Amino acid sequence: MFTGLIECIGSLVSQRRTGESIRLEVAAALPPEEVAVGDSIAVNGACLTVTTLANGIYGFDVSPETVARTTFHLLRPGSPVNIERALKLGGRLDGHLVTGHVDCMGRLESRISKGSALFLTFSLPPDHIRLLVEKGSVAIDGISLTVNTVEADRFTVAIIPHTLEKTTLASLSPGQPVNIETDIIGKYVARLIAPSQHGGGLTLEKLMQNGFI
Repeated sequence: MFTGLIECIGSLVSQRRTGESIRLEVAAALPPEEVAVGDSIAVNGACLTVTTLANGIYGFDVSPETVARTTFHLLRPGSPVNIERALKLGGRLDGHLVTGHVDCMGRLESRISKGSALFLTFSLPPDHIRLLVEKGSVAIDGISLTVNTVEADRFTVAIIPHTLEKTTLASLSPGQPVNIETDIIGKYVARLIAPSQHGGGLTLEKLMQNGFI
């Protein structure tokens, strides 16, 4: 589990295809004494397991499922990536609960500056846009952000200067794809109210029968 608060910006050292999988090596300025093989690290929002480490370079094996849902196959040596280590039990949760399980790729549509804030608009597939709500949370390349507005196929977030300085958003250009993880709470709610093979989903009648209304 992660918070969506980026610890540092790493740099892709290498990317190697192995069938439908990918082998990544990333250079990152993490405390070497606090990272070990087997640890979980979010790279651009995707939870990956450290399989090798040496001299500040971390190796990860990316499964076919993760490759299909993320932008990893588009990265090239030198590409900047957001890095966050897993949340410690009992630690402060200053962002929101981020699982590191990327849902899909979105695309940056526009960048508009207003005062000190930068407004970024991203397009998203319909099946995933419905899981976003105004003032809810979303993780974009692993960054915990608040949703400002939601439309039929896109949403907007406002970025403060500190976030631009500490993440890869400063270098993101319109047309570029990003990793998107919608709020885990929204996913569970959507699952509960969806029709099932045993009948309808959550209804007003069921809420009344169980004392919620």
